[in-house]
Amino acid sequence: MFYARALFILCLVLLHSNYVNSSDFGTTGLIDIPTARMSADGTLTTTAAIQSRTNSYAITYQATPWLQGTFRYTGFTDTSYTYDRNYEAKLRLWKEDDYLPQVAVGIRDLVGTGLWGSEYVVASKKIDNFDITLGMGWGRLAGDGDFRNPLTFVSDSFEERVKAVGLGGKLSSGTFFSGKEAGLFGGVAYQVESLPVSLLLEYNPDQYDFEVALGGREPKSPISAAIRWDAAPGLSLTLSHQHNQEWGMQLTAALDTKLLPSKPHRRLYLSSIDLESSDLPIGINQSSWYDTFLFDAERSGLLLLEATVDESRHTATIVMGNTAYPVWMDAVNYMVSLADLHLPTTVNMFDIVVEEEGHRVNSIRMRRPSLNFGKNRQLVEREIRIEPFKPRSFIQHRTDFVQKKILLDINLSNRVQLFDPDDPARYQLYAKIGLSMMLPGNWVLGGAIDLDITNNFDESTRQSDSVLTRVRSDVVRYLNEGESGLDSLFVQKRGNLFKDTYFRVFGGVLESMYSGFGGEVLYQSFQSRLAFGLSTNWVKQRDFDKTFMHLEYETVTAFASAYWASPFYNFDVAIHAGKYLAKDVGATLEVRRTFDNGWMVGLWATRTNVSAEDFGEGSFDKGLFFKIPFNGFLGTSSRSNYITRIRPVQRDGGQYLEDFMGRIWWDLRPARYDVFSNSMGRLTK
Repeated sequence: MFYARALFILCLVLLHSNYVNSSDFGTTGLIDIPTARMSADGTLTTTAAIQSRTNSYAITYQATPWLQGTFRYTGFTDTSYTYDRNYEAKLRLWKEDDYLPQVAVGIRDLVGTGLWGSEYVVASKKIDNFDITLGMGWGRLAGDGDFRNPLTFVSDSFEERVKAVGLGGKLSSGTFFSGKEAGLFGGVAYQVESLPVSLLLEYNPDQYDFEVALGGREPKSPISAAIRWDAAPGLSLTLSHQHNQEWGMQLTAALDTKLLPSKPHRRLYLSSIDLESSDLPIGINQSSWYDTFLFDAERSGLLLLEATVDESRHTATIVMGNTAYPVWMDAVNYMVSLADLHLPTTVNMFDIVVEEEGHRVNSIRMRRPSLNFGKNRQLVEREIRIEPFKPRSFIQHRTDFVQKKILLDINLSNRVQLFDPDDPARYQLYAKIGLSMMLPGNWVLGGAIDLDITNNFDESTRQSDSVLTRVRSDVVRYLNEGESGLDSLFVQKRGNLFKDTYFRVFGGVLESMYSGFGGEVLYQSFQSRLAFGLSTNWVKQRDFDKTFMHLEYETVTAFASAYWASPFYNFDVAIHAGKYLAKDVGATLEVRRTFDNGWMVGLWATRTNVSAEDFGEGSFDKGLFFKIPFNGFLGTSSRSNYITRIRPVQRDGGQYLEDFMGRIWWDLRPARYDVFSNSMGRLTK
């Protein structure tokens, strides 16, 4: 009680700095306690906090300006317990103003075992270089309690707080803000003038009862202090002395996923119009506008698929693909400039048809740019229209891409398995030989071969204890026995069935664990934010050694999907209902936020007719999704990306072929109507 009163008096005396810090728990805070501060919208933060008591690793994402989410993985170093996974959410209630502090409410261990279960309401106020925080906590943040839980005056249901630790993964709503007593926590951060250094002091009433019960040390004091060094933009290092008994170190890295890439510079080269005929590749006819147009487009990172000039309407229809520009409208802008340079002077209007991942999506109709010289920019933008794709019966020119020629792509890659209960991170470094070949009828053969360089998966002795068919939980055997071998080899065809209907069919060795064949169809009417799809696969489980051999298990999966492109902060929502690999039936909810620079961050959760007990640890399948663009790396413009999914634990319930279920809608996302509409200004700059 003395510490709580002293903290309260300190906050009243100091009650203004512009400072945000990541706590050891990953959320914005001081050392261990949360503050009411938020990161900038779209900020992705990773935190590694090392103490003598625990090692904690966290990923925090600022999902909206007022909502922050954290996934945390904590290892205990001085008890018999090993690792714990949990989620935290913090919601800003209102912003700070001249008189009122910023206030937020949060739940720690929202979905987890309940080891860190605590809830809080916290306020933060800036005074000059000080940022003062005072909060009221429940659960672990209440400590031994400072006063009666105010919510017990509302309902007796808040009197009891369940402390049992279960399988994890369940929403512990019955314990939120409950307990006979609540407590105070808080602290202060001081930004040193003219230095990238901050001093932190906090009062944390947590008694660490769980750790003490398992043989850990009881905290000597609720007071902790730290010094934080902002080593570089988005990178900080914190050294702390906690509870007057242990030292801790924290490394935090933050990245702005919302930052829009700058408009790419024009690629400088001598146009094919100005080259000598002897300098052109064999087969390029310099007197053909299509040949010269095609040559310059390919050198610019664009694909010219078709082009037709309608002399009677003075209009040219151009079908294009994009391999280099993260923002589709930048690619269209460049293609329009090349068309203006190469097309006959009789053409006044361009119809630019956008093809994304083999599907023709939208058409951008606009006046030839050279005819707009001197016109008001706003007037030019109003004349540009986004229209639905319309198939043409007559095609004047079509690019004949090379067929039956195998293209190889050799690079280094890695495979990481996180959150093994015996080791938080297992890894493999391998050479990946990717191959692709165009086939007649717009079919494509693709695949990859993996050649192991080094890995530590052979150190894992953990065997699956699943009571379900082991459709995924034997993943360590695949990573160990199949350290080298055939990763995938399948044929695929994508296209348009009708104007608003897209399809995909495929067959072969689909991934490291399954072979099979299947298809998908998607319907999305023009300008609609809703879409609907069906997908189905017949699959057979592969042997563990990545050869063409298979195990006996086979099944059919099938899903009906509904999609919504929400108008809120670029969030997209998908629901898939159907039959999964272990023959369980249920539904998957996906929520992702996508930015024009190519970043995509989201989460998913799956519930099926498998009980939490049969599912095992984690209770149900869930995790985080990241699509990380490579644009700008090594000074190049690229649409390449790295896709990864992070699961707290790999089980067998709610599993599906991730690249072969409900993919078309997500693949078409960069070329969607609302995305083009929002980036229209980049076309006329």
